[in-house]
Amino acid sequence: MQEYQIKRGYTKDLAKSMVQGLRDQFGLEPEVTADGHYIVAYGALHRLEVWSGAGGKTLVVDTEANRDAGDEAIIDTNRRFRNYLQQVTGYTAKERAKKAQQALKGSE
Repeated sequence: MQEYQIKRGYTKDLAKSMVQGLRDQFGLEPEVTADGHYIVAYGALHRLEVWSGAGGKTLVVDTEANRDAGDEAIIDTNRRFRNYLQQVTGYTAKERAKKAQQALKGSE
């Protein structure tokens, strides 16, 4: 499970943004659970589950990999997943990595 900070301005309508991102990047309509989690299965992921955390200021992601996926499926899924994270959080992969490092330094 991973938690990502969300850029200011992107937190408004986070639930709508999470669902639209899944539609845009994976072309799937997510399953919605009673506790507000959104779940899809695509390519190299048996399960991609997302929900809002920390009072709607973070995106929480839990994944389960498909170990039988081929290289093409893995590459495609990773690209779509990175694009999804950027669409919902507003941060690029490089910015997310920097934020994660800052969070680790702050917790030491």
